[in-house]
Amino acid sequence: MPRPDPQICFGLVRHTRLRPVRNGFAYRTYYVRLPLRALGGQAFGCALFSRNRFNLLSFSDADHGDGRQALTAWIDGLLAAEGVHDADGEIWLQAMPRVLGFVFNPVSFWFCHRSDGQLRAVLCDVRNTFGERHCYLLENGAAIGNGCEVAARKVFHVSPFCALEGGYRFRFTRFMRQGGEHTLACIDHDDAGGALLQTSVAGQARPICNASVARAFFAFPLMTLGVVVRIHVQALRLWCKRVPFFSKPEPPRQKVTR
Repeated sequence: MPRPDPQICFGLVRHTRLRPVRNGFAYRTYYVRLPLRALGGQAFGCALFSRNRFNLLSFSDADHGDGRQALTAWIDGLLAAEGVHDADGEIWLQAMPRVLGFVFNPVSFWFCHRSDGQLRAVLCDVRNTFGERHCYLLENGAAIGNGCEVAARKVFHVSPFCALEGGYRFRFTRFMRQGGEHTLACIDHDDAGGALLQTSVAGQARPICNASVARAFFAFPLMTLGVVVRIHVQALRLWCKRVPFFSKPEPPRQKVTR
């Protein structure tokens, strides 16, 4: 099989709050998808997108994993510790790149495949604006079908306008359409009252090259800083709509949950 190429994906983020007042937004975005096993420690072969050094766009290994080990060694060790021993195929990391050296990733996805290409597990690395982090490991003991739903209990505080209760429902889809490969990640949050939040990020993949990186940088300037700004703007909108506010609890001691 040919070696998979690192990708930059152009698409759309959607977020809708259903209760107690409706609030929604959608904005254009981009993200990268990196085949970690195929890449090893290599760079991307692109003058405008660097690995572990400053550029218009860049990717720093230290932003992910434990910041010390090689990324594949870290994820393989985590999976083994959680009893997942057959995710020996490609590992695709989906995340925001650094833009002029700055990055904030609300959530990164580690798509862990078996040697036959089937998706075996997904690690959702979630971060909040308080500088905290938690990982949800999604696995059901077998392959995760394309578009199938997997769930996790919510244990990590992300928004002060959501109580620390309920759970998440995830769906991950990859499909080919005219123009290339598309990816879709859907995350819905339910509490005791039912559906509360509906979120998705979708994109069309392009190879990482000077043209695609220039398109991303100049069409969406300061994208990663904009993510932080949008989070606070939406929080202000919810506050103005008098959505109940929940104080931040202590973060969970266990860093990985299912």
